[in-house]
Amino acid sequence: MSGGRISEEKPQEERTCFQRDRDRIIHSKAFRRLGYKTQVFVNSEGDMFRTRLTHSLEVAQLSRSAASYLGLNADYCETIALAHDMGHSPFGHAGQDILNRLMANHGGFEHNCQTLRIVSALETRTIDWNGLNLTRLSLIGMMKHVRIYECDTALREILDYRRNISPPLEAVLVDTCDRLAYLHHDFEDGLDSGFLDRAEVLSHPAFLHAQRTLQDRHGSGFSQARFPLRARMMVHLLIHEAVSDLVKTTQQNLLELKPEKLEDIFALDRTRQPVSNSEEMKSRLALMQKFLYAKLYRHPSVLRMSRRGEKIIENLFREYTTNPGMMPDHYVARVETDGVERVAADYISGMTDRFAEQDNSYLQGG
Repeated sequence: MSGGRISEEKPQEERTCFQRDRDRIIHSKAFRRLGYKTQVFVNSEGDMFRTRLTHSLEVAQLSRSAASYLGLNADYCETIALAHDMGHSPFGHAGQDILNRLMANHGGFEHNCQTLRIVSALETRTIDWNGLNLTRLSLIGMMKHVRIYECDTALREILDYRRNISPPLEAVLVDTCDRLAYLHHDFEDGLDSGFLDRAEVLSHPAFLHAQRTLQDRHGSGFSQARFPLRARMMVHLLIHEAVSDLVKTTQQNLLELKPEKLEDIFALDRTRQPVSNSEEMKSRLALMQKFLYAKLYRHPSVLRMSRRGEKIIENLFREYTTNPGMMPDHYVARVETDGVERVAADYISGMTDRFAEQDNSYLQGG
């Protein structure tokens, strides 16, 4: 049951509705641009660090594997996972935060709302409908924060429905896999960049556990391996344990709840979410997140990169709201209905890090 599409289409024999949704996302410009958008490190800092695109692919892989084991809809999971970061602005969370401040009097900016706006209005692939015309259930699964922008009236009916139900299990699974992916992979990227201190990471409880486990398993071969390889082995072990714990805990919860159809999922008590890690694993993950926030996300070099991105976005927003005619014609055409601030936010948030830097340099006469 997909709920159909806002603009009616004939089904295809070759692909299911969720496979079609997934394919439309993969072939979209917004998805391709994720390859040049910051995860933690600005794209120009190096080729080996994760981007929004590689992160989205990793979340899709984890989600699809877990969904297959649990008997959930893997195609549906993959659709939500691949789309989940499409609304992110350049320069990571700093870009989102500054756009939200700049849009404070105009409906704000939030990347999940922007993803919904992209797939329902901005990413035009045909004259037959606006956006990608995804299924209603895919849109429901993407409404993580149960919010849309006021101007996105086509989504109002779906938002009203989503407010009264618990989220689909696949949507919660993707959200959980998203967190597992970035928590573990940010450790790897942080070590590769040199921003995380090796000794501090190795003394963290999770990594002490990983070292002991791998030492017992591989003996001197592990201790004598070069550090980057040992770091990858530790991250791999920890994320494997976290995903295995998620699958086992969720499987047990579902056995107790015994949902038989989609309506049973929608009717679940929102405070008792079956897709979950164990309490022990949640404690480990919380400690890892606390460490990353203190040692990586607040690292002076990361903060400098973030502030540079904020200044670029501030300047672009000022320029385009003052002189909207500098934006492409198809953006200018929406100013009257959506407002110049929302259109400028659309245009800027769709930029890659590289394009934003180049555009800012051009506007500054560089």
